[in-house]
Amino acid sequence: MLDIGYSLSRRFPDPPQTDYRSADVHALRHDLFCGDVYLADTEKDTEVSTAWGWVPVLDFAWALCDIVEQLDEDPRGSRSANRQYAELDFTESADRMLFERRFGWVDVEADWMAPEEEPLTFSHRLLRREARDFLHDLIADLVDMHEGLGDNPVIWTLQSRFPRVPA
Repeated sequence: MLDIGYSLSRRFPDPPQTDYRSADVHALRHDLFCGDVYLADTEKDTEVSTAWGWVPVLDFAWALCDIVEQLDEDPRGSRSANRQYAELDFTESADRMLFERRFGWVDVEADWMAPEEEPLTFSHRLLRREARDFLHDLIADLVDMHEGLGDNPVIWTLQSRFPRVPA
């Protein structure tokens, strides 16, 4: 089972004068909602997580949804033996989270993992559903915390671009 989660940082709070209703894409993706993120395999009790406190969590959720779609560009889908690669780079560091799809399975690993650590492996279908659920749940949490964010057109567009996927 896949669990994707986050925690917001107290060390890097959003500027108090932020107008979330009119925040632009750059602010939403790079300047606001900093914290840490993780992807965990709850059956194997392993995870890939950050511990820096400055990762823009909305950007992570957005980028993860983009990556899942990028890994699905082969028209043969889960029947494809060709390896498809994608990476999520963290803006303020050289670290990357790496994704590799073959057939219907996606391996997830990170530059900072120890060499003996195995990558996390999930079905592409599960990763897509959980990434989109994570995005929508994160947005709901952020909207509850930040007045006006739910009225931001960028958020509306993001939610419509990546709708929830039925189980």
